[in-house]
Amino acid sequence: MRLLGLLALACALTTTAAQAQSPLERGRYLVETIAGCGNCHTPQGPNGPLPGRSLAGGMVVEDNPAFTAIASNITPDRKTGIGAWTDEQIFRAIREGIRPDGSLIGPPMPFGLYRGLADADVRAIVAYLRTVPPVPNPVAKSTYRIALPPAYGPPVGHIDAPPRTDKVAYGAYLAGPVGHCMECHTPMLPDGQRDTERLGAGGQPFNGPWGTSVAANITPAKARGLGDWSDAQIERAIRTGVSADGRKLFPPMAFGYYAKIAADDMAALIIYLRSLPPQD
Repeated sequence: MRLLGLLALACALTTTAAQAQSPLERGRYLVETIAGCGNCHTPQGPNGPLPGRSLAGGMVVEDNPAFTAIASNITPDRKTGIGAWTDEQIFRAIREGIRPDGSLIGPPMPFGLYRGLADADVRAIVAYLRTVPPVPNPVAKSTYRIALPPAYGPPVGHIDAPPRTDKVAYGAYLAGPVGHCMECHTPMLPDGQRDTERLGAGGQPFNGPWGTSVAANITPAKARGLGDWSDAQIERAIRTGVSADGRKLFPPMAFGYYAKIAADDMAALIIYLRSLPPQD
């Protein structure tokens, strides 16, 4: 009984410590784990991220008939990055996709989801980006062969994150606005919008140096989804890219970032995935 009490106290202290993060600590955690910003914004070499080039941009993230998207430099370099932007300008660019000059940032940045980011988390991300070493790296502009909308919606008001005690709601927040899991794992409709009636059903192809990977069905469906997977198997797949049957999973899943997701956040993610309607 005494051991159980000590374990409960340790868990409580861990949770309290996680919730007591400073904005800078929170921003570092989000960028370097579940948000996985470097998965697109850090240039890659044959052996992974290029040393000394963290978040310096320049990688062609997606090249298709509609657009060629090149990740921007989001280090504090004043000439080639965001060093000359104000905090509010960075805040608006992250959550609403609008640059300081009023132009719109295009896909694949998932602004439909980022509009749901909590104010505190966006400010934490901004605080962390200010501390990243500036890297001079001129980056070519993305090319869009489709018309971008004038905006992704009206100005976003104040947003708070769901309470961590509501595991399903907080897991949905992590899988949606923060980690944008549902951006890749939800199939598209013919009009280019996400099919929200089939949330998490997978099927979207991703082309890259690895060949073509296809987003998995991450609903609790028995035949095609995660219904027969244990929590430990789901966690292993997210953190290390190894499927329940031992198969190696492929990019663009950011396993190197997801490996460092906090235990409480991982538990909330899995609880949320278990709550989705099964999609076979």
